[in-house]
Amino acid sequence: MQGTHNAIEDPRNEDVSIYINGEFYTRKDAKISVFDSGYLVGDGVWEGLRLHHGQLVFLEDHFNRLWQSAKVVGIELPFSKADLKQKILETISINQMENDVHIRVMVTRGIKKTPSQDPRLTISGPNLVIIAEHKKASIETKEKGISLFTSTFRRGAPDYLDPRLNCHSKLHEVQALMQAIEAGADEALMLDPHGFVATCNATNFFVVKNGEVWTSTGQYCMNGITRAKVIDLCKKKGIACFEKNFSLFDVYGADEAFVTGSFGGLTPVHTIDGKSIGEGSFSQTKKLSTFYEEMIANESK
Repeated sequence: MQGTHNAIEDPRNEDVSIYINGEFYTRKDAKISVFDSGYLVGDGVWEGLRLHHGQLVFLEDHFNRLWQSAKVVGIELPFSKADLKQKILETISINQMENDVHIRVMVTRGIKKTPSQDPRLTISGPNLVIIAEHKKASIETKEKGISLFTSTFRRGAPDYLDPRLNCHSKLHEVQALMQAIEAGADEALMLDPHGFVATCNATNFFVVKNGEVWTSTGQYCMNGITRAKVIDLCKKKGIACFEKNFSLFDVYGADEAFVTGSFGGLTPVHTIDGKSIGEGSFSQTKKLSTFYEEMIANESK
């Protein structure tokens, strides 16, 4: 596996304690009912967070996105942001975690009385699960980069499932990724309904062309927090950065390409659809990655 979620194996993860609705369970005993809305119909929202030297990175941004997503799908969160932060800190503390930790926060609508998509058949409050794992991005992946394959599965329009919604319903992206894997690539590049480049199956996509950094308009891509931070960094560092429509014609002729995500940060892309991107130096990507890691270090002070 050479994707952006490729992590260094850590045996400590076999013994992590997982938070479920106020209780902690071992990994093998951490279970949710088969009548849970998330299991039945993918009815839930989630966030992925990093713990860096004892600090939860960009926590406010992640919480704002979680609360927005919950409001969009009509899940009334039964806790405050302060409450959720405390639950995450308890999970970190019981697992004696300090650095290189990835935390997944998942909220589903709750338990149904019978298998159905109807939210009126929910008989419990929302289920909250927090999984914290020792996860450090693979150095090999960061150095060598990944390959992409352009999927025939498009990113949809916001009038049926807004791509900015961080929800549990990810089958569309899984289909795109399966297509990429079967084509021999690491991850999938996805186009928007108009044929312009939108995003990847699990990360946001950028190209570097003639010293400029390009990414999609944001209308059809994931509401990525790392994406937003990279755009801000470019502005602060005087690097020309544009959110615009561009096609595979521009991508194949780019000097560099990279993807962004909370876990992997910035990951270079060396090949797309069998075509090598640039000369493989990743110089601008490495520079931006250094700026991004400095931002996280400052956030943790």
